[in-house]
Amino acid sequence: MTKFLFKHRFLILRRLVQISLMVLYIGGNAWGWTILQGNLSSSMFLGAIPLSDPFAALQMFSAGAVISANILVGAFIITGIYFIIGGRVFCSWVCPVNIITDAANYLRRKLGFNQIQKKQPASRNIRYYVLALSLILSYILGVTAFELISPISITHRGIIFGLGFAWAMMLVIFLFDLFILKNGWCGYICPLGGFYSVIGKFSLIRVDHDEPKCTVCMKCKEVCPESQVLWMVGKQSVQVLSGECTNCGRCVEVCDDDALNFSLRTQIGDKK
Repeated sequence: MTKFLFKHRFLILRRLVQISLMVLYIGGNAWGWTILQGNLSSSMFLGAIPLSDPFAALQMFSAGAVISANILVGAFIITGIYFIIGGRVFCSWVCPVNIITDAANYLRRKLGFNQIQKKQPASRNIRYYVLALSLILSYILGVTAFELISPISITHRGIIFGLGFAWAMMLVIFLFDLFILKNGWCGYICPLGGFYSVIGKFSLIRVDHDEPKCTVCMKCKEVCPESQVLWMVGKQSVQVLSGECTNCGRCVEVCDDDALNFSLRTQIGDKK
């Protein structure tokens, strides 16, 4: 039991964080708790500190909306937090859709679908195109384009206020990741993940690879939702500096060689 907990320590901690945030949001909206009120797009912490999704704020700006001081301050706070600890920490530690995509990826490995589909039939740059398209459409239509259809917002609001259509959205993403494309939504399409990868490009918390310890078992790449960031495995002793790393810690957990661990950033740029 102790070994199981140790080998899944970051996964368990991530689920606790995600579920705890959900409970706080539900408490804030249903029972009047003042710890965390609102939703992932716009929240109030302890009734005094605004927290806002910077990508949503950017869409509002593109749409020509007047942005309130609270939203602006909240966007700067969230941007600063993720700039320091790693932009895509949001994806693996906060986003509720991560639980759905992780479940699909786990089942996909168990059913052997990854062995069948060796090569992914899509480019990870799609999310950056969707990001740009979201801002362009927001400007043209005068609305926050991605927020209207965002599975993240729909799922989060559904859990807090009552699932409704969110069930269908969750099922579509689960089936898409399971049968069509490994880590399809988070790894290839979601513009919010692309946005946070840009923010977290120079963040401090990094995964460090110790090449002499590595036996090239590739368990890390098997579980990593962004396996391309682990290009150095078995090759060089360098840190994972790509902003696309979600800092989920799964590679660290499954490595039996202790070749991967979290560390503070020591390098300036990614040579790869």
